[in-house]
Amino acid sequence: MGYKTSHTKFPRTIPGDRLTMLQAVELYQNNSLPNLALRADQVARRLHPANIRTYVIERNINYTNVCVTRCSFCGFSVSPGDQRSYTLTPEQICAKITPLRDLGGTQILLQGGMNPDLPLGWYENMLGEIKNRFPSLHIHAFSPPEIVFLAKKFDLSLSDILVRLRRVGLDTLPGGGAEILVDRVRRQIAPAKCSTDEWLEVIRQAHRLGMCTSATMMFGHIETLSERIEHLDKIRQLQDESLSRLQKDPAAGYFTAFTCWPFQPGRTRLNKWEKYLPGKAQTRAENQLLLAGAFEQLKMTSLARLYLDNIKNIQASWVTQGPKIGQLSLLMGCNDLGSLMMEENVVSAAGTTFQMELNQLRQIIHTAGFLSVQRDYYYQSVGNH
Repeated sequence: MGYKTSHTKFPRTIPGDRLTMLQAVELYQNNSLPNLALRADQVARRLHPANIRTYVIERNINYTNVCVTRCSFCGFSVSPGDQRSYTLTPEQICAKITPLRDLGGTQILLQGGMNPDLPLGWYENMLGEIKNRFPSLHIHAFSPPEIVFLAKKFDLSLSDILVRLRRVGLDTLPGGGAEILVDRVRRQIAPAKCSTDEWLEVIRQAHRLGMCTSATMMFGHIETLSERIEHLDKIRQLQDESLSRLQKDPAAGYFTAFTCWPFQPGRTRLNKWEKYLPGKAQTRAENQLLLAGAFEQLKMTSLARLYLDNIKNIQASWVTQGPKIGQLSLLMGCNDLGSLMMEENVVSAAGTTFQMELNQLRQIIHTAGFLSVQRDYYYQSVGNH
């Protein structure tokens, strides 16, 4: 049985006019979680009428932990020269892929830090080695900030970098590094990382080249509710643009899915944000949006399902909130449980460590009342369980 979504026509989530940013803020503020969840679930069931919830088996491989941006919310990366630094060889990466293949996995999520010591040929050789060893493997790799970093480092356009990486094996681009797509926020939590416009332009160029991407949001730190909605609106506008192109060019790319998760403070500098942002009058008591947990995760996911009326798939984020919250997400607007996540290093470096076995992941979907279907990146089924 195939499970393939239709990408050229997306039903609106709410009959009539689509949600405005102001309406979204009011909807979030004036509705309880059960009310929002019910509306989001109705949308998910209309977009995905089969009693199915999907998942993907992938491995998250961080090829290097060296990063010059050193974002305040990251507990994973280290500066160049740090004794904890590492860069995997292509052989080490391929050794991680073999167990994935044996488990029936179909893709890898390949991301790393902005390492100033790696030549462009290193990236090309890495992708080529992986494709040569595992030709059917889907390589979902390099977030927009990584692409911006490479373009600037090697004095190439964003399009040129994407073309070169795609030529040697890159299939799709993850939407990581988005955090909050508002420069006021980005300048304070990640001043050395790419701007909002640069992030969006990488995605735009990838879509024009025929590459699909995902979209993400990390919330619950110093942003306001309005800035979260502004983030969603920028994603929705870019998807409108990409879907318009897709109607004329069937080979064009688009956002396949969206996922969001709360900031995990743990062992990060942003956890001590009053010191990190000197001169701010806000205190923890005055900023109720700071340090979001499971409740806000579910409410924000439900709102995203209602607002992103042109993105077919919403992924649950069980990695930050645990399997049970992931299961609840399937009843609150999510049609996909995301990845089995054979390996995860970034969130766990901040102190959050949730893991699941494959049978447990399937059981979570079943006990929520759905048939579990393993999918590939494009939401084509590769097995029923």
